[in-house]
Amino acid sequence: MLINCVAYQNGTKLADITVPEISDYISRPDCFVWVALQDAEPAELAEMQEEFDLHPLAVEDAQHGHQRPKIEEYGDSLFAVMHLVEHENGRTDDLHVGEVDVFVGRNYVLSVRNRSRHGFLGVRARCEREPELLRHGAGFVLYALMDAIVDRYFPVIDAFECELEQIEEQIFSPGTGRTNIQQLYDLKRRVLVLKHAVAPLLEAVGKLHGGRVPQTCAGAQDYFRDVVDHLARINGSIDSIRDTIATAIQVNLSMVTIEESEITKRLAAWASIFAICTAFAGIWGMNFEAMPELKWRYGYAMALLLIISTCLLLYRRFRRLGWL
Repeated sequence: MLINCVAYQNGTKLADITVPEISDYISRPDCFVWVALQDAEPAELAEMQEEFDLHPLAVEDAQHGHQRPKIEEYGDSLFAVMHLVEHENGRTDDLHVGEVDVFVGRNYVLSVRNRSRHGFLGVRARCEREPELLRHGAGFVLYALMDAIVDRYFPVIDAFECELEQIEEQIFSPGTGRTNIQQLYDLKRRVLVLKHAVAPLLEAVGKLHGGRVPQTCAGAQDYFRDVVDHLARINGSIDSIRDTIATAIQVNLSMVTIEESEITKRLAAWASIFAICTAFAGIWGMNFEAMPELKWRYGYAMALLLIISTCLLLYRRFRRLGWL
């Protein structure tokens, strides 16, 4: 679905144009066209391929989707894949992963957004408010899109850190060990989703500001360095969260083991007490005629008193040891 198709010249918006008019504008020396698609159909991509002379392999990747974040060069053009990681319906316990494919040439930018509910109209408005920067052309637009996507990772990181703090507060609460471990593993899975979006993109964007920079991005090197800094911060936060999760899981496993050990000690203590009762009752219940206590008038009372006294003695002993 076509969202926008706009022509710019020297950083200033010329007009909203139709797809058949694209070829008329990209032939001008100081003009570039910015097209935005959402969940594009194969026919739409084929039409854009014809208008912008896109590389077939890049178009194939955009059609199939589910690509690893990357930036590839095809002649004098670039093809970038970025992941949109967003909270599902405002819920922090689930993530929705979309994809943005961006084709960048000397005089055009084509962005294809898939499986995402949030658009980039704010990015376009921001670029149009800064014509002196938009004058850099397609390279600056790529930076603006990339910067907007990376900025959306920060709220996800903040939500992860808040959730981890809440779980850490419950670590030493009795009876929460198994629940905490389940929550930690779920959080670890979601952190890994963000890691898969950030780490490859960090490696790819590094090529846009250092070494041999593609000609398309030559005027926006400093801006891509800013994106790299943001990605490095996010990647460091992800690694820190993963280390904390691993430590928290180990602590929770230790707490579960300690709780089970406490239960085992209580059971062992009560088993010892009842074993004494069973031993005395077994001895006096054998009914041998020669037993001296068998015909004694106070034998029954003394037997009960001895059993109760021994049990109380053991109970006090286990209480002092902390087993009961």
